[in-house]
Amino acid sequence: MGHVDHGKTSLLDALRQTSLAAKEAGGITQHLGAFVVGMQSGASITFLDTPGHAAFSAMRARGAAVTDIVVLVVAADDGVMPQTLEAMSHAKAGNVPIVVAINKCDKPDANPERVKVQLAAEGLLLEEMGGDVQVVEVSAINEVGLDKLEDALLLQAELMDLKARVDGPAQAYVVEARLDKGRGPLATAIVKAGTLVCGQHVVVGAEWGRIRSIRDMARKVIAEARPAMPIEIEGLKGLPMAGDDIVVVESEERARMLSEGRKKKFEKDRLTKLEEERPKASEEEEEEDETKPERVEVPLIVKADVQGTVQAVTDAVKNLNSSQVFLKVIHAGVGPVSQSDIDMAQACGACIVGFNVRDPPSSIALAATQAKVKIKLHRVIYHLLEDIGNFIVEKAPGTLETQVAGEAQVLNIFELKGRSKSKGDDVKIAGCRVIDGRVTKSSTLRLLRSGEVVFEGSCASLKREKQDVEAVGKGNDCGLVIKDCFDFQVGDVIQCLVQVNRKPKFVSSESGAVRIEC
Repeated sequence: MGHVDHGKTSLLDALRQTSLAAKEAGGITQHLGAFVVGMQSGASITFLDTPGHAAFSAMRARGAAVTDIVVLVVAADDGVMPQTLEAMSHAKAGNVPIVVAINKCDKPDANPERVKVQLAAEGLLLEEMGGDVQVVEVSAINEVGLDKLEDALLLQAELMDLKARVDGPAQAYVVEARLDKGRGPLATAIVKAGTLVCGQHVVVGAEWGRIRSIRDMARKVIAEARPAMPIEIEGLKGLPMAGDDIVVVESEERARMLSEGRKKKFEKDRLTKLEEERPKASEEEEEEDETKPERVEVPLIVKADVQGTVQAVTDAVKNLNSSQVFLKVIHAGVGPVSQSDIDMAQACGACIVGFNVRDPPSSIALAATQAKVKIKLHRVIYHLLEDIGNFIVEKAPGTLETQVAGEAQVLNIFELKGRSKSKGDDVKIAGCRVIDGRVTKSSTLRLLRSGEVVFEGSCASLKREKQDVEAVGKGNDCGLVIKDCFDFQVGDVIQCLVQVNRKPKFVSSESGAVRIEC
């Protein structure tokens, strides 16, 4: 675990002599991967590679929950960053010991000592400073210090006396789930205890099924899976959620009964949550000021390649909600964009967001164009969040603000007295020079004296060199009349006020966190 771009996947690649990082979209990990690495000593260690981007917080929490040891990867040139701290808190919450790997030690600006001081300041008790957390300096690119990291992990496992029962029914944990076109729902899982055998009936979250086949991470079909083995199981009736437990049951009837009971409970919890959220929203609306703009609801349909990514994208999208725009995810699912998604989007006026899914066939793309449904497809989380952020800014109504467009100073006052009834009452004209910006006839004018507002009203007349004009620029003289205002004094300042619609801004921080600023 660790911050984005600190070299977690590269370090894993160096340990297992492959290059997965080069295949990742945008060079960053966006899935939870499980791999078995055979070490030089003959031991084998199962690694879970977690994404480091801010949007994948739930995936990191799942990673920490299922593991025995957390390898905290910190770049020697970058130091402790927001997701490094988050990984530490996930490890502490799961009561999982940490081994620190300081990566990129080959770089010229690498400073491992600074990283150690930063970690100690964050409450991580390192061995060098009298604590029990081991620190190893490594370089994934030059393959330096990998044997020391292996020794540190095996020593930590020995200290913890890590053992699991092999006999009896299996306990396993779903790391990831996806839909395959030919094989149906597939769940990537790690066996925690016992032995999972092909043909057994299992309940996974609210779904159930009979295991049709078990494959290892090399895609080879195996008859059974033992503890610490990452596997892919096939034969479930529906797609489970990432993070669900796998429970082995004795019969199909028992599996179906458990599944139905859990589905009813999930639906009840979902409706209860909706009921709890509803009154809060109405109270907030009542308290809202009348001057505030209406909150626009933007419906979205989220499609992604695996269940964990669907959850990550949905959570990240919800974080972009602002006081002006509310993003409502009306449907989230695994798999490519389908005709039913287009029909749903057309009915609700929704936008479809696809992450890591293949481009829709031409027939579906044409149907989307005809239905005027927007489809946004991305492979890198940065680009996806930026695109949705800009989409929100576009949809936001904005807030009306009064801004000073120009200022004029009163140099002289002219009076028109004894006018006939047809021409109206006496008039006071302010002879002014525009000192900043522009003064326009259609705007509201504000009269200031010694910095205090004396009068505010509309412009009745604006003349320059005896000609009626619509606007006067900086440095020019003009004569102006403010409707119902007769109290001008030399030295007064007249401000020209305009209403400006200020749109919210999409803000992205260096850590990858994004928000909408209204």
